[in-house]
Amino acid sequence: MKEALQAGEQESAETELIHLADYDLKPCKGCSTCHKTGDCVIEDDVEKLYEKVAQADAIIIGSPVYIHNVSTLTKTFIERVGYLDHARGRAAFRNKVGGAIAVGGRGTSSIALSQILLSYHYTRMIMASPAVTVIAGFAGDEDALKDTYGINDARELGKSMVQIAKATASLR
Repeated sequence: MKEALQAGEQESAETELIHLADYDLKPCKGCSTCHKTGDCVIEDDVEKLYEKVAQADAIIIGSPVYIHNVSTLTKTFIERVGYLDHARGRAAFRNKVGGAIAVGGRGTSSIALSQILLSYHYTRMIMASPAVTVIAGFAGDEDALKDTYGINDARELGKSMVQIAKATASLR
C-alpha cells in the first residue's frame, strides 16, 4: 500500500493510508434500516470511513489474504460502506477510481482481489489495473518487500490510478 501511495504522490496526488484496525467497525446486522432512513443503526465508525471514501477521487483497498479471501475486517468495511452507498442512491462513489492489492501466498489471492473489484462494480466505481498480488509469507512487511514484481505492480497501480482520476474528474 505504501509503495502504491508513494507512486501516486509522485503524480501529484494527495494520499492517506487508513488502517481499518484503528476504527471501530462492526458487522452489518442485515436489518435494512439504512434503506428506510439512509442511516445505519450500528454505533461505530462506519460514517467516518464512508465520508473518507465519499470525499476521495480514488481508493485502494488492500488486504492480507486469509483463507483465499480478504480479511474479515476488510470484508466488513466493503459490506458496510457499500451497503450505505446503495441505501443512499449509489451516487457518492460513482466514477471514483478503485484499485486492489492482496498480500498473501502464491496462488491464494484471486478470490480476495475479486472481492475487492466486485465491490467497485457494485458501487459504480472505475476499476484500475493492475490488480496487485504481493507474495508474502508470515513474516509480513519484510517478506512483501522482497517481491519486486508485486512491488512494481503496486507502484504502477498508484501511478495509473492518479492518471485515471485526472482523466475522469469531470465524471464525478
